[in-house]
Amino acid sequence: MFQILSPLALFRDPEASPLFIARLVSSAGAGFGQMALAWGVMDLGYGPGGLAIVLACNSLPALLILFCGVIGDRFRRHHVLIAAEVITSVAWLALGTCFLTEQAPLPLLCGLAMLSGIGTATFLPTIRGIVADLLAGKGRLAGNALIKQTDSIGLLIGLSSSGMVVSTVGPGWAASTRSILCAVGAVVLCRLKTPRWQSDHPNFVRELRDGWREFVSHRWVWVMTLQYTAVIIAMVCYTDIAGPVYMEDGHGGARAWGIVTAFEYVGALVGAFIGTRWRPTRLVLAAASLPAAGAIPMFLMGVQAPWGVLAAATLIPGVCTAIYYVLWTTALQNTFAPEVLVRVNSWNIIASYVLMPITVLVAGPLVRGFGSQAAVLGAGALTVVAVACSLLVLRTTPRAAVTPTKPVEDVPVPS
Repeated sequence: MFQILSPLALFRDPEASPLFIARLVSSAGAGFGQMALAWGVMDLGYGPGGLAIVLACNSLPALLILFCGVIGDRFRRHHVLIAAEVITSVAWLALGTCFLTEQAPLPLLCGLAMLSGIGTATFLPTIRGIVADLLAGKGRLAGNALIKQTDSIGLLIGLSSSGMVVSTVGPGWAASTRSILCAVGAVVLCRLKTPRWQSDHPNFVRELRDGWREFVSHRWVWVMTLQYTAVIIAMVCYTDIAGPVYMEDGHGGARAWGIVTAFEYVGALVGAFIGTRWRPTRLVLAAASLPAAGAIPMFLMGVQAPWGVLAAATLIPGVCTAIYYVLWTTALQNTFAPEVLVRVNSWNIIASYVLMPITVLVAGPLVRGFGSQAAVLGAGALTVVAVACSLLVLRTTPRAAVTPTKPVEDVPVPS
């Protein structure tokens, strides 16, 4: 067990440890929030259609990700993460109040979900860049693994606990717990010190264009981005709409779904460790094949597998997702200059998150009309096709065009 968690040795680094402590605490809150939102909206009587609308509003601020990418390169990155945690804490405190009073109108829930989405849009591109500010060389590999492990441990705690909380005292308390944990995470992040990469003459349009130019200059980056977009769309349909509806329809309820989703993060603990040790000869091709594992639980749900079988099967994509994150994030950090890194990450994730509102709005009626099983079978098929297409393109690309620029050992700490 200690070997599996060996990247946790970075907790002894006073310069970086506050980041990992904050991720552990805040991720536990995210686990509580995931369950609270789904069952809170449905308990208020809005059903799958209402849940789809609220989730779409939560995803709508993804349009701001490019703007937040510029912010993450312009200001100190730990300050950006603190702002994201504060915004999220306020939103979830209000959502908890709504669920506890059991009187919240749908437009209010949508507005609060959108506020939480602003925090997420601020956070997502920046967290992938801050490790490059704090660690160098092989430390980045271990740092990215530890980010994934602390996220997984936190989500594991949050999801497994929130299923019981939602089932016993209601989603309002689960939502309030997320608010408190985000606030704690913001306080811990105040202990970090990160450099400021702002140019002498900042210009939003120029900075955005520079990020795009760097992003499209490497074929493997934008091919993998297209794959990532399709896989995320499939996962959103499965985890946010079809999965909760399937479980609520006599297949175990909130507690069982909390256990199923928590098993993914058990697998991620092992996967993050493997990611620090595995050195594939063609890193990009190896990483591109890993998301196919996400289709396994989707196909099993499509044939009405018991929730215990789903939980066990979810270990596999958990392992593969963590390895993918470590390899992919480290490759980006070692390829792009730190002053443009968050903008590149924002271009990498913008498409998938911009499409999320459309995905959940379409998924809700599809699940209602065709059933959750048909929806997850379609999501599984989309995942497999996306992986197959990306592998086909990457295999026909010259090897030099799908290789990160620098080996891990050659990357210095930014001054």
